[in-house]
Formats: sequence, C-alpha cells, structure tokens
Amino acid sequence: MHNDFPSHKLQFYLTSAYACSYLDERMARSQVATPSHLISADVYSELIQLGFRRSGAYVYRPLCDRCRACVPVRLLVNEFIPTRTQRRAIKRHGNLTTHMLPLRYEQEHFDLYRRYQSQRHPGGGMDQDDQQQYHQFLLESGVSTNLVEFRENDVLRMLSVVDVANSGLSAVYTFYDPETVQASFGTYNVLWQIERCRAMGLPYLYLGYWIAHSPKMAYKVNFRPLEGLIDGRWQRLDE
Repeated sequence: MHNDFPSHKLQFYLTSAYACSYLDERMARSQVATPSHLISADVYSELIQLGFRRSGAYVYRPLCDRCRACVPVRLLVNEFIPTRTQRRAIKRHGNLTTHMLPLRYEQEHFDLYRRYQSQRHPGGGMDQDDQQQYHQFLLESGVSTNLVEFRENDVLRMLSVVDVANSGLSAVYTFYDPETVQASFGTYNVLWQIERCRAMGLPYLYLGYWIAHSPKMAYKVNFRPLEGLIDGRWQRLDE
C-alpha cells in the first residue's frame, strides 16, 4: 500500500454470523472497515485492491469461518472482446440513452426498484424495502459514485450505481424494467461499464464476488478475461 494510506487509523471488525445469501445452509460473516468517514475515494481505491466492496456507507469483504467460496473478480478491460451474444445485446439496446446523475432520491427510480425486486427477487427481503432502506443501500456513499439512468424514448428502463476507483469502475448495483420482453439489460449494462472504463482510461471493471456454485453469480464468467483475488494475489481465472 502507499505510505500515506491511513491503515493505522482504520479499524476492522467481524460481524456476527448470518445466513448466506448465495449458498444454502451456510453461515457467512463479513469484515467491515470503520469508521466510514475515513474511507475517502483514495482509501477505497486501496481497499478494493484487497477485495473489499461497498454497500451504502459500509465497506466490507466476506470473511467466513470455514468458507472461501466468494472470489473478488475484475475484468481486464483492454483485453475484452464481446461474444456473439453480447454483440446482440449491444445491438438490441443501442437506442438507450444514458444520463449521469449525482446520488439523489427520485420517486421514479424507487418505483422501478420496487418493481424489479418484487418480480425478480420475490421473498428475498429487498422486495419489502421502503424509501429509507433504498436510500441507505444505494444513495449513501463516502466515495466517488455515479448514478446512471438508461432511458428509451424518455422512459426509464434501467438504473445503475457505479463507484469510481483509481484503477477502475466498480459495479455496485443495477436494476431494470422486469417487464420488457426479450431484453438483455443486465448484459448491456456490464458492456456499457466496460466502454466507460475504456473512455476513462481505467484498466479494470470490478464485478464484485464470484461464487462457483451460485447461479446468481454465474453471469460474471461470461465476461473475460477475469482476474480473481486468490490467496492475496490477483491472478487470471482458469477458463
């Protein structure tokens, strides 16, 4: 780490065990960096290299007692070549216009979020989020963060929250219109973030955690080449 990294000022604590969201019948724990007001954009850029992620004001990484299934992954932007399926997604959604916004609450955004959660993740808990929970989850950030609208003929189709680190963009969360048929919004969003990295001269797109046996995480291996943080070192993941 850089000499000016204030690691001596940060404290790290382990959460209590909680039910894992991705692997059935497993318990998870997270290591949380605190206090959050000391985690500036530069500090977060260092932490993300160590496998940390951000959710609202919390910066964390999985640190479970007997499991290391969560692998932080990042895409090597300059080596990425889209597949035929991904090129179709670009063509299908090429008419979407993007608008970069500061983090702020919009009723239209929250309405889309509730529709997405209720139809794509019913019973998962987040489908019951109120405005305060939505704000805490997506609109609280102490780092450099963009809110990106994707519109089609002025109709909001997708919203993405993206952190900006020194070495790349970090995909925080994306939700979209769950009722549009034959859509590839999720794939298109990742492809858009890849192009955004290239435009900004950033070498990596951080895609969070990949879990080999979790269907929710399977899409991440469709974007290659990927590096995973394994045993404290970023290394290419096997085909």
